Order: sequence, then C-alpha cells, then structure tokens
Amino acid sequence: MTENATTREPPVPGAAPLRTDSSRESSQAVAAGVRSASRRTRSRRLILQVGVLVVVVLLWWVVAALQLVPALYLPSPGAVLNAFVQANTCRPVAEGLSRTVCGEQNYYLWEHLVASLQRIAVGLGAAVVVGLAVGFLMGSSRWLQVAFEPYLNFLRALPPLGYIGLLIVWLGIGDASKNVLLFLAAFPPIVIATVQGVAGVPADRINAALSLGASKVQSIRYVILPSSLPSILSGIRLAAGFTWTTVVAAELNNGIPGIGGLAYLSGTQLNTALTIACIITIGIVAVALDVLIVRTSRWLVPWQGKA
Repeated sequence: MTENATTREPPVPGAAPLRTDSSRESSQAVAAGVRSASRRTRSRRLILQVGVLVVVVLLWWVVAALQLVPALYLPSPGAVLNAFVQANTCRPVAEGLSRTVCGEQNYYLWEHLVASLQRIAVGLGAAVVVGLAVGFLMGSSRWLQVAFEPYLNFLRALPPLGYIGLLIVWLGIGDASKNVLLFLAAFPPIVIATVQGVAGVPADRINAALSLGASKVQSIRYVILPSSLPSILSGIRLAAGFTWTTVVAAELNNGIPGIGGLAYLSGTQLNTALTIACIITIGIVAVALDVLIVRTSRWLVPWQGKA
C-alpha cells in the first residue's frame, strides 16, 4: 500500500450510516414516480368525467331529435345554447325592425349572475362573521350549547320557502329580505361546524399552552382556532351550497336582476330553454365556488389528513 493511500476509519457503533448519492437519487426517483402516478390519476379522472358528460349530452340530443319528449318539456342542447347566447347578446325585437333588445328582462345573463353572487356574498359573509362568533361562544361554554342548540336545530330544519313570506312582510320585497334569507340558510351549518370544532379540541392541548405561559387570547389564536379550522371550513363549504340552493327561493319575488329570478320567471313564461340555461349556469358556478373553497381549505390546513 502506498503512502498517499487513504484509509477508512471503522464505523462508529450505533452511528447512522452516511447517505450516499445513490440513496438520494433513489428517493428522488420515488418522489418523481409518485408525482407521475398522481398526474396519471388526475388525467384518468378528468377523462372519465368528460366522457360521462359527452354521453349525457348525446343522450339528451338523441331524445330531443327523436322527439321522444316534447320540446316544451325538454328542448334540444342547441336550443339551450341558443337561449344562452341570446341572453348575453343584443338582437332585434322582431325580424325587419331596427329596435333591439339586449339580454333577458333588460339585463344580460352575466348581470343576473353577478346580482345573485352579490346577494350570496352578503348573506354568506354575514353568516360567516356572526356564525363564527356564536359558534366559538357555544363551543367554549357547555351551558350555552345546551341552552341554544335546540333552537339552532329548529332553524336548520326550516325550509327557506317556509318563512320567505314572513321576511317579505317584515322587510319588503327588496334585497334586504333576500339577504336575510340567504343568511338564515348559511348560519346554522357554520355555527354547528364551529361548535363541533371548538368543543373537539383536546383539553390537554389547551392546558399545555396555558402552562407554557400562553394567555387566553393566545391559546385561542394558536391552539383552538388552528385545531377547529378544518371543521369550520367544512361548515362554510356546506353553507355555500345551501345559499346556492336557496337563491331561487330568495329571488321568487322581485328577483330581477338575479339568476334565480330569471330561472323562475322564464319557467312561468314556458321558456324552457332559458330556464335550463339558467340552471346549468347556476350549477357550473356553484361547482366552481365549491372547488375554490376546497382548494382554499387545503391551503389553510395543509396538515389535514396527514397526521
């Protein structure tokens, strides 16, 4: 052995082995494989969902083309698309006349949609603010929870159409009654989810923070709120869905502009194609809002489901 030859020191007993380049490359390959498999899974899900949509539209077109169902009850996909385009453009009142009309009921369809979204934002936003406050109080006090839980369940069980007339008597047919109705639809699920989240925080976790010198406010901010946030976000997601299902009831009276009011009014006028176009628009926007809430939840609570 030459003098410049290096010698290996014997491994220290109990010491962790050094991580070699081959082990790093192996872990990187595993991570790349997981990402590739995840992309393939998402692609397959998207292909399956698009395939189901294509099949449904084809069946719809075949039924309409064969006139198995009268066009008054089930217009063709082309008629619904034409109604959607007309609701977003200007057109002559009648053939040969220069006078034009834009949209439906003097508003474009997107303007109806924006009006409904504004009402939903007011009702849902107020329900989030008030619901979180009430939920934290009820979740922190067993006596408050026992005292008010039956009335909260009573409000949750009431259908919106059951008290829309009373709200109109109290608040009129303007936006006030509509906003309150949407608030009442979103309020119970947010409160219930908040109560469950706050009451479900282990007492040992709170006591540990207090024993380390945290104040009551700090324990709420750094312990109770993060621990209950997954449940709260689930309640907000449910509440958003309830507001969308309630928007048509809220806009039954003087709901123009409003996508729910337009759907109801076009149905009473036997304009089925426009009614279906409104329903499809409501569904697409509701799904998009739900996806936004889910992605926001994953961003706010990345630890959920990984414990």
